[in-house]
Amino acid sequence: MNTILENKAYLLLICLLLGILTSFSLPPYNLFFINFLSLPVLLYILINYANKKTISFFVGWIFGFGYFISNLYWITNSLTFDVNFKFIIPFALILIPLFLGVFYGLVTYLCNFFNLKNKISSILIFSIFFGAIEFLRSFIFGGFPWNLVVFSLSNNLPSLQILSYIGTYSLNLLSITIFLSPVIFFFKYKSLTKFLIFSFSLILILINFLYGNLIIKNFEKKKYDNLSSIIRVISPNIPIERFLSKQDTEKSINQLISLSNSYNVKKTIFIYPEGIITSIYLKDLKFFKDIFKENYNINHKIILGINSINQKKIYNSLVVLNNESDLLYKYNKNKLVPFGEFLPFENFFKKIGLKKITQGYQSFSADNKREILEINKLKFIPLICYEIIYSGKINPNKNDYDFILNISEDGWFGKTIGPKQHLSHSIFRSIEEGKNVIRSTNNGISALINPKGQIIKQISEKGYFDANKIRRVDKTYFTKYGNKIFFYFVLIYTTFIAILKIREN
Repeated sequence: MNTILENKAYLLLICLLLGILTSFSLPPYNLFFINFLSLPVLLYILINYANKKTISFFVGWIFGFGYFISNLYWITNSLTFDVNFKFIIPFALILIPLFLGVFYGLVTYLCNFFNLKNKISSILIFSIFFGAIEFLRSFIFGGFPWNLVVFSLSNNLPSLQILSYIGTYSLNLLSITIFLSPVIFFFKYKSLTKFLIFSFSLILILINFLYGNLIIKNFEKKKYDNLSSIIRVISPNIPIERFLSKQDTEKSINQLISLSNSYNVKKTIFIYPEGIITSIYLKDLKFFKDIFKENYNINHKIILGINSINQKKIYNSLVVLNNESDLLYKYNKNKLVPFGEFLPFENFFKKIGLKKITQGYQSFSADNKREILEINKLKFIPLICYEIIYSGKINPNKNDYDFILNISEDGWFGKTIGPKQHLSHSIFRSIEEGKNVIRSTNNGISALINPKGQIIKQISEKGYFDANKIRRVDKTYFTKYGNKIFFYFVLIYTTFIAILKIREN
């Protein structure tokens, strides 16, 4: 075994396989126990066979490449709808994981400045760099906090309840540390010491699980609050190809309305997905006023995704309308998808005939305002598509509200694992914020998720579901302090590392 690991080619191949293996711990597979093998082996390799800074970078980089190519391959599905982008698919498939893998290369590279040894301090050093770089990845260059290691716990709701106190990035740091605990058996400690340290890790896991289980059971005893309106979430399940061709707008609107079964007099909020009407802009809805008035009544409100124009800028918008299609509220998307909604280095790419993937040639503009909207005494935070993946960033004003509304179009990713991963982010936000999450997607998974991350209602085919009552929780600790908590954890880890290093010396 030592001979194999001393060969650089074999060493990097093993790191690649470890990365691929680790990706199966994530949704939709959720085989989180894999991390108890893959991450300790990676650290063992780093300590014993990659103690030169050059090779240490490649150990993390290749691990990251294997990790991301096997859990983000679905991104390239969005390039299959436009013939102009198809030649990019092989490059995107390789280059995106290579770029994201650089972050993990930095983890292993920086660790080597601290002279890692077969000591407990090495676990904490590796964990703090891994957790900090994951945090950096979530914000730098616009941020892409997709598939952090902690998402391997998406299916284990009791273990996630601590999110309401410490948030995603802090739990990610703790999870990495716990997953690394088996590496202690490779260290030169006494057997009893190894057993005690590993047992302590298992006890922490058990305590967190039991506590989370108790939290969920107590929450399930809470009474439901009746909502002032029925919330009807519509999943049209319209093939994405339709949005890239010329539509008969009137026909499309009638088809959408027919799906909602709007012929009732009750107070109802109808929620349609992101960009569900793409053939026109918001200002053009006035031409279809009669259709809305004929099919909706004064007790109805409509929420849908549509493009809007303001001062020659195009926005991906969520709008609230009354039964005569009058605009009541509008929210413009803050976080845009690179290449999907805007073209980085647009002047250069336009010269070679490229445009953004979505319909139209001009890039969308990003807004910087997000306010709580209110309909029929129900207050909600509006989020469009992958805005829901940003921990601690969804409610900048810190005012209270009733639920998070996320409209999305996941059809760009086809029948891949992408939409399921997107849903898992909603589970994390619901627990962190202590709010129900309502998702309306066209070709994804529409769902009602309660404040403990439980999926109450779900639909992935054509149809709708109603929500007329919810359970609530008090404001969470995380909503008060946000990601500041992560830096407190970094300080605690740094203190422990300093103490251990002093003792080692």
